Amino acid sequence: MAVIIRLRRDGTKNSPYYRIVVADKHSPRDGKFLELIGTYDPKKKGDNSTVKLDRADHWIKNGARPSDTVRSLLKKARAKSAKETAETAAA
Repeated sequence: MAVIIRLRRDGTKNSPYYRIVVADKHSPRDGKFLELIGTYDPKKKGDNSTVKLDRADHWIKNGARPSDTVRSLLKKARAKSAKETAETAAA
C-alpha cells in the first residue's frame, strides 16, 4: 500500500481549512485516511498550522511521502520547534 501525507479540505465555501492526514495514495482527497497528524488554516496570519512532528517522522520513516505543501509545513514546524528548544535551553 502506497501511503502519502497530504491535506484534507474542511471548512466552508470561500473559507478553507485543512487537516494534515496520512492516507492511502488511491483514496480520494476528502475520503478515508489512516491518521490525522495536524491542521493548517491558510486564512489565519502568523502561526497557522499545527503538526505532530513525532507522528509525521514515524510515517516518513516507514515510507510515507509528503506532498509539496505538507513538506513545506513540516519544514516550518521543525524550524519553530528548534527555535523554541533553543530559547528554552538559553533560559
